[in-house]
Amino acid sequence: MSRKPELRGRAARLARLLPAGAGTAARTPFVLLVVLLLGGGLIGLLVLNSALSAGSFQLDDLQRDTKSLTDEEQALQRDVDAYAAPDALQRRARELGMVPGGDPAFLNPDGTVKGVPGAAAQQSSARTPVVRPPEVLALAPSPTPTAVPTPTPTPSTAAASAQPPAATPSVQPSTIPGR
Repeated sequence: MSRKPELRGRAARLARLLPAGAGTAARTPFVLLVVLLLGGGLIGLLVLNSALSAGSFQLDDLQRDTKSLTDEEQALQRDVDAYAAPDALQRRARELGMVPGGDPAFLNPDGTVKGVPGAAAQQSSARTPVVRPPEVLALAPSPTPTAVPTPTPTPSTAAASAQPPAATPSVQPSTIPGR
């Protein structure tokens, strides 16, 4: 007697409801869904990793540029400090033919003058450079300076220049409100 074992309980009822081979057909979409989700996640991680590494390279380039610009800024600041040093300013002023100023005068807040201004004395050891307008420099073919004729004074200008300057300077009040 060969008898098939009979299924009992719930498993028997489910086996009678589902046809044979239907279990593999139901698993296929689920497996495909899981594979697609895993593949999409891996591709997303790859894209994210690539974007982060590209940003890292860009950050390194920007940091390198910042360092070089900072070095250049410091070099320029050293140059400015060297040109702004008092001895460098004095040497450059003497090269341009400038002389130290005379006695200063100060204006008080009420408009009065404190002190007596004095003219700067021309030193004989300072050389006087020949200064030409920029148009002449651009058009001049030779580096030799050209003589500029001086006008002869007329009697009216000679009399005006012969008068000594006023002993007390006149001070004009400020037109700016609140000053």
